[in-house]
Amino acid sequence: MVRIAVVAGEASGDILGASFIDALKKQYPDAEFFGIGGPEMIQAGCRSFYPIEQLSIMGLFEVLKHLPSLLKMRKQLFHKLIELKPDVFIGIDAPDFNLGLEKKLKQAGIKTVHYVSPSVWAWRQWRVKKISQSVDLMLTLFPFEVDFYKKNNVPAEFVGHPLASMIPMDPDKQDARLKLNLDTNGKIVALLPGSRRSEVERMSALFIETAIDCYKQDNTLEFVVPFATEKTREIFQRHLEASGILLPIKLVSGQSRTVMQASDYILLASGTATLEAMLLKKPMVVVYIMNGFTFWFLKKFRILKASLYSLPNVLAGEQLVEEYIQNDATRNNLVEAMMRLICKDNNKLLVSKYNEIHQSLIQDESNQAAHVVLEFLGECNRDE
Repeated sequence: MVRIAVVAGEASGDILGASFIDALKKQYPDAEFFGIGGPEMIQAGCRSFYPIEQLSIMGLFEVLKHLPSLLKMRKQLFHKLIELKPDVFIGIDAPDFNLGLEKKLKQAGIKTVHYVSPSVWAWRQWRVKKISQSVDLMLTLFPFEVDFYKKNNVPAEFVGHPLASMIPMDPDKQDARLKLNLDTNGKIVALLPGSRRSEVERMSALFIETAIDCYKQDNTLEFVVPFATEKTREIFQRHLEASGILLPIKLVSGQSRTVMQASDYILLASGTATLEAMLLKKPMVVVYIMNGFTFWFLKKFRILKASLYSLPNVLAGEQLVEEYIQNDATRNNLVEAMMRLICKDNNKLLVSKYNEIHQSLIQDESNQAAHVVLEFLGECNRDE
């Protein structure tokens, strides 16, 4: 019987892990799965030794506060897995937890696979050395990541991105507008200043100022803003009230993908949301502002290697969408960039390139990942 250890660290990894387990079960119905997972993985048949919530910790200070208990849990899990002797360990994302565990397991003779590459190609590239010591095989969501790993002698396979399979090639804008009670004929701009409190605090005023100036140039515009939490909504609302300007703007709790789908244009913070916006075929302007000292430090010591920041541009290998980082993210720059999109007659060429990238990312990722892992196990068994 095949015995597979799986550890996911947050909700997105739990969903990915459940699909992966289901795909593996098609080949090995009696396979045993254990490790750490959430409700989706447990429902799929994974025995979870610890609640996934213990790994789902965000922010530097929060992680430091919980570091002793995290290290203790990882040590206990390592010993448990050594006793159970799985045929392979699959770490799904959560690199800070999983890579350290994978390194010890690999040293102990257990085959290790990491599913979802860290953004090592963009910053802190020296981490690839630790990855090579920890991982027998890397499963990537993006094709360009495979080239990076192969250059660094780390076996890697591209298996596709789950969002690409989930989002249709031609999303229904009108359906999304009906769900949000928006004008089906309106000219709608979605504003996404980030999901974390620090991002929303840092970018809300700039996004609101940009919206105000765009509205002055085109008073047919309507604005919609989704929020990940009630706290981020309160932060944005405070900045909006401080502006003293009345805008046709709707604030929405959650539903960020529906908001983007309903929009004509998007102004957003760099991150996974830019990939969603591209898959939804939306013209966009991307912004990112981090702590000034952090940005200086990353550039000064060449920790930040990227010349392109947003995922649409990285995937295209060119500046497909306008992006404004740090000091370039000014009110004037953003207003001019947004108005260039809004005043364009059409964005057919942009959408055509979006479609090409979207198609390239569709690989039936869970079945592909399962196939690659089973092939990898077969090769390992033959080697032995």
